[in-house]
Amino acid sequence: MENLKKAYLAGGCFWGMEDLFRTRPGVIDTEVGYLGGQNDNPTYEYHPGHAEGIEITYDPSKTSYKELLDYFFTIHDPSTVDRQGNDRGKSYRSALFIQNEEEGNEAADMIKLVDDSKRWPGKVVTTLEPFTKFWPAEDYHQDYLVKNPNGYTCHFERFGTFL
Repeated sequence: MENLKKAYLAGGCFWGMEDLFRTRPGVIDTEVGYLGGQNDNPTYEYHPGHAEGIEITYDPSKTSYKELLDYFFTIHDPSTVDRQGNDRGKSYRSALFIQNEEEGNEAADMIKLVDDSKRWPGKVVTTLEPFTKFWPAEDYHQDYLVKNPNGYTCHFERFGTFL
């Protein structure tokens, strides 16, 4: 399994995103955490500038970064600034944390495809941010909706693929 890759996405509350991505073909593991903020060792109580995001470990022979992005844009509203469902604030922004030029190009292409589709009420506001470090969230956040099946989520499949 040495050919596995990781992707880093944020699209609102990390619980709902993790719960949907965990069952996708080619996804080996998911973990929720904090990305793109101002402090080391962020916590749920103190994570200035960080987005609630997920780390997706995937097998590129079974799914691609582009396919992960395609699904990402169907399960949250990328046209709202710093908001998903009832969650508001910079922590809940739509963001892709880019690890290399290839990911950046694929992300920009996918955003254009989503915008051109006009499926969302406004233009995509998803930011492309450089990946620096992923900080895992506290244990009680990991697999939250598996542990709490009636827990809050604003994520669901809204429509089919953009591809």
